[in-house]
Amino acid sequence: MDYSFAFLICLFLVGFVYASVGHGGASGYLATMALFGIAPALAKPSALILNLFVSTISFIQFYRAGYFRWNTFWPFAIASIPLAFLGARIPLSDTLYRQLLAVCLLLVVVRLLWTVRGQEEQTRPIPLAGGLLTGGIIGLLSGMIGIGGGIILSPLMLLFRWARLKEVAATSALFIFVNSLSGLFGLLSKGYSPDPTLYGWIGAAFAGGILGGYFGSHRFNVPTLRYMLAFGVGVACVKLIFT
Repeated sequence: MDYSFAFLICLFLVGFVYASVGHGGASGYLATMALFGIAPALAKPSALILNLFVSTISFIQFYRAGYFRWNTFWPFAIASIPLAFLGARIPLSDTLYRQLLAVCLLLVVVRLLWTVRGQEEQTRPIPLAGGLLTGGIIGLLSGMIGIGGGIILSPLMLLFRWARLKEVAATSALFIFVNSLSGLFGLLSKGYSPDPTLYGWIGAAFAGGILGGYFGSHRFNVPTLRYMLAFGVGVACVKLIFT
């Protein structure tokens, strides 16, 4: 495993920026690993494990700040959890995996650059059928690629006004955690065994997540870092497409 200082700094920054908006950061970790040439077989489970730690601290921060609403979480989670497990068990060629990841990273760039306005508008109830369908599709894709799905869920929730901005962040954080855990169990059922040297990666991402979750839930987001991360993810996306 690559433990270069630059790589660990990148994991720290990804954890910070993603946790500040209620995300675990798997797509950012995968983009970073792609830039550093880490194989998909190692990147996918590693991103899920990092996701668990960062999404947990992010959720705790937003929950303690009073932004979590159970009724904005369960309609998505019911279908996403089992399908994330199944998705993780679906074998993908490296080529198909990179193509799917590149598409998701394009969504990440849009999400990071999208400045949400009018967050105090009247919200709408989440239709049960819409929640189940949305959660199921995202869960399956999350398990296949190795992400938690929050980067897809949160813009949809904002688009349909199913919750306010920081309520979306709290919902996404827990959604990411349960999908990442389900996906990881899917990989473990196929014989995956985590490498103990992953602890260094966890430490860097977790430290960033602690700071990002605090600033995102209590203070502010950092636009400059989000733009920098969007640029880095965009570069990783281009690399996945053309290599």
